[in-house]
Amino acid sequence: MIRAFRIAAAGLVALALAGCAGEAVWDSDEAVARATYVPAGPATVTLITSINTRNGSGAHSALLIDGAQRLLFDPAGNWHNPGVPERNDVLFGMSPGYMDLYLAFQSNGVFEAHMHTVEVSPQVAAQLSQAVQAYGPVAPAFCSRSITEILSGTPGFETISPGFFPDNTMEQFAQLPGITYQLVEGTISDEANGSEEVLAAQVAGTN
Repeated sequence: MIRAFRIAAAGLVALALAGCAGEAVWDSDEAVARATYVPAGPATVTLITSINTRNGSGAHSALLIDGAQRLLFDPAGNWHNPGVPERNDVLFGMSPGYMDLYLAFQSNGVFEAHMHTVEVSPQVAAQLSQAVQAYGPVAPAFCSRSITEILSGTPGFETISPGFFPDNTMEQFAQLPGITYQLVEGTISDEANGSEEVLAAQVAGTN
């Protein structure tokens, strides 16, 4: 019954948003070059999923690619920072400090961020990096759809089925061999989601 409802809901979302694209953003070559962050260690891919702790539903999906440089594919995401250049939902220069800010945003209030990481070859990381940059701006509610479409065509991720639901995407990704897991719990106890307040405070603190 739940699966049938999800299929029907996904169809309604697709119909409602057919022909609708996200907002195009394209920061300069200079800004991107200045912000480039090269992570240490092997190439990895991390699925970041924001989950509502009250009902277990998925709120958002993002994909962190650590290859020749670090890219965060944050499709239809609302987080932004003056120090982080963006090109159509791909965020550059996500150093550990900026990642902490991003995860604080995704895990505040009633939400928590689930991070599933798998080691990949440099070639796979390069392929994913190219794919997210070529995908284009993502429409609202298509965060998981865009990520699963990209992953399903990538070596090692062929078992991922395209879909609209972040919690389902997380469950599929968690079944991949070699996964490591980290939970980031929110620190804001407000009854309502405090995302906008967190974002405003973060931006103000970087000016």
